[in-house]
Amino acid sequence: MESEVKPFYGVQLPRHIAIIMDGNGRWAKNRFLPRTAGHHAGVSSVRKVIEYCGSVGVKALTLFAFSSENWRRPQQEVSVLMGLFLATLEKETAKLHKNNMRLRVIGDRTAFGFELQEKIASAEHLTFDNTGLNVVIAANYGGRWEITDAVRRLASQVVDGTINPEEITTEVFASNLNLADLPEPDLFIRTGGEKRISNFLLWQLAYTELYFTDTLWPDFDETELEEAIKDYSGRQRRFGYTGEQVEKFFIHNDGLR
Repeated sequence: MESEVKPFYGVQLPRHIAIIMDGNGRWAKNRFLPRTAGHHAGVSSVRKVIEYCGSVGVKALTLFAFSSENWRRPQQEVSVLMGLFLATLEKETAKLHKNNMRLRVIGDRTAFGFELQEKIASAEHLTFDNTGLNVVIAANYGGRWEITDAVRRLASQVVDGTINPEEITTEVFASNLNLADLPEPDLFIRTGGEKRISNFLLWQLAYTELYFTDTLWPDFDETELEEAIKDYSGRQRRFGYTGEQVEKFFIHNDGLR
């Protein structure tokens, strides 16, 4: 069992944090504003969280920006979200690059307009060699879609004769998922009060610590994130072992967990 985290201000820092950014619409409604105003306000929280994770040494941050089910929302809201995604990429990519951060987008991007697809590809290319925080945006993404896509690719490999069915292990399967080169999320956060994972990283969240907060996404800031990390650091992660086994391992490895 490898130590997943490192000391940080007296707590243990997750390598990978995954967040469902929920509550933009309710934040706007509470202020008698259109729902789209909440999405615009939420961009500020995205910026704060990225800057914070980059400054403390988190390896990866995955943000659920737009699910494959979100196309069901009113067309005007979807249009605003797409425009906001494009504008944010145009405004923030250079800053990410300057700070040695790598941007990735996971999900089925074929449903996006040509301009947005081009902007995504350009941003990924520009930041590809950066070695700091991996900023992952899940857009038109769904966990079931990702698993189905991996099954389809493995099935093609079986048909081509490049792999035998009996060679498909959990490790081989996982290597065909998005972000296979990154550690699986240590900490999952959902804002807005809902307590479900909503088809997000279904495979990868198998052993992730879950943290739910009533704070609406536009109000989520560095202080809220640090509270989530502190809560995470107080948990014992067992990965199928007993508590006694984990404690012995930690003692043998200088107490890190």
